[in-house]
Amino acid sequence: MPAPVPSPVDDLDRIMEVMERAFAPEYGEAWNRRQIGDALLLPNTRYGLIADDGGESFADGQATAGFFLSRSILDEEELLLFAISPDFRLRGLGHALLSRFIEQARSNGMKRLFLEMRSENPAGILYAAHGFRAVGHRAGYYRTPDGLRLDAVSQALDL
Repeated sequence: MPAPVPSPVDDLDRIMEVMERAFAPEYGEAWNRRQIGDALLLPNTRYGLIADDGGESFADGQATAGFFLSRSILDEEELLLFAISPDFRLRGLGHALLSRFIEQARSNGMKRLFLEMRSENPAGILYAAHGFRAVGHRAGYYRTPDGLRLDAVSQALDL
């Protein structure tokens, strides 16, 4: 008998584990468990996980190194969240996961990808390496828990 296929809800713990480690609390960018759980139930939402060895499947006890969460509308897809746990950064896993996200979007018929990130986010280097380019700027878009306003950069990649 084949092993059961995990559902998005089954993977919620893996996503939250990375979320709690990867997003610095001073920026207030992390989503809470309910936000992630609700997003995973939406029909046009897609997610992916990467294991600590770069694979998509997980052996018992294997760590989740990162995840992405996206949503699509017609032939466009927005990368809502992308994270690699600090313990697994600088190993090429971010590049591998982002490449997988882009290739899956292309296979699903997407023509353009979008993302929005806090300006000065070091992940901008990763996105640029994969062809994302700034297409917009939103002054004061993000608000930190202490009330500081931070700018956002909108980026796009034509497939």
